[in-house]
Amino acid sequence: MVRHFLRIPDIPRLEAAQLVLRARQLKKGKLRPQILAGKTAAMIFEKSSTRTRVSFEVAVRHLGGYPLFMTQADSQLGRGEPLKDTARVLSRYTDAIIVRTFEQQKLVELAQYAAIPVINALSDSYHPCQVMSDVLTMFENEPDLRGARVAWIGDGNNMCHSLINAAAYFPFTLAVATPEGYEPDAGVVAEAESLGARLEIGHDPEAAAKGARFIHTDVWASMGQESEQAGREAVFAPYQVDARLMALAADNVQFMHCLPAHRGEEVTEEIFESKASIVFDQAENRLHMQKAILEWALQGIDVEEDAVERLVNHIPLS
Repeated sequence: MVRHFLRIPDIPRLEAAQLVLRARQLKKGKLRPQILAGKTAAMIFEKSSTRTRVSFEVAVRHLGGYPLFMTQADSQLGRGEPLKDTARVLSRYTDAIIVRTFEQQKLVELAQYAAIPVINALSDSYHPCQVMSDVLTMFENEPDLRGARVAWIGDGNNMCHSLINAAAYFPFTLAVATPEGYEPDAGVVAEAESLGARLEIGHDPEAAAKGARFIHTDVWASMGQESEQAGREAVFAPYQVDARLMALAADNVQFMHCLPAHRGEEVTEEIFESKASIVFDQAENRLHMQKAILEWALQGIDVEEDAVERLVNHIPLS
């Protein structure tokens, strides 16, 4: 069976826990298992990137493989070749397909026809690799996530959706505060709640931030929404993460952002550069998590069964 990673709920809960623990092993041990030796990973990027591209290219190389970077201009995708044809051709040339794109449906179709793993490096709907890295970052800072309150302040976007997905698998409470009209997709919320997620969905940033152990945010206008920037600035201004909002959170609150950040918009310079900011730990953890995801997709991973059970059953790990 081919293992694709398109959304967090697409993989079993135990395996999601395994990814967190395996990424931690790879990071702490500075491990580089050569599971991609002699293999090639096609990286199809329809959106420009710094962290996603570099972390995936380095991850593939750390695992002994060769990353083949492609844009629309470098392939027939930009000329209208059916996705199912691209999937079948790349399956005969390469060993994995890593895609950063706009429509989630493109990933679904690629996975439907590919005989090799397809990994969602970002779509307009989900950002699963980033959020799994964020779970690792939170876990490093708060080994007992039971009862931890995580606040999402801003747009109900792909990051918000994947955090909602993660809340169904990991034992934190997620409080989401968005402007009216920018809420997360109701179907994403309903699915997570059916899986046991503890969610609070609303419009009040102060209510979401109150008592939070972690506060997440993202840019107000994502890639492809540049024409909406001015209008969004007015709508989102009350959702800026600043000292006042952070003061409502837990005493040991930490600030998180997937980057790049627009300082002075969704977060103040003061908070971004404060000791509470762990944004660069998040960025580093992309590398370790993506190595774990690639290892899982290509051969499966094996971590201590007891450790996985403890994480899934909300028992703190050392």
